[in-house]
Amino acid sequence: MKVYYDKEVDALYIKLSNKKPDGVIEVSEGVNLDTTEDNKIVGIEILDASKKIDLKTILSYTLEIDKKKALESFA
Repeated sequence: MKVYYDKEVDALYIKLSNKKPDGVIEVSEGVNLDTTEDNKIVGIEILDASKKIDLKTILSYTLEIDKKKALESFA
């Protein structure tokens, strides 16, 4: 997961996958889900982000995962 914020247009994008989106679902005004053709969510776009969420919170987190252990937990 990667988080991008464009201060000039106040837009936040949360990239959940490297898959190319094929469609968009608007869940509320200025909040869109990018989806694949099989309806997998690959990204979340939030317009006027600073008015909708606390940017300090979402832009300050880091997460480190041991991929091998994470995959083993799903086996």
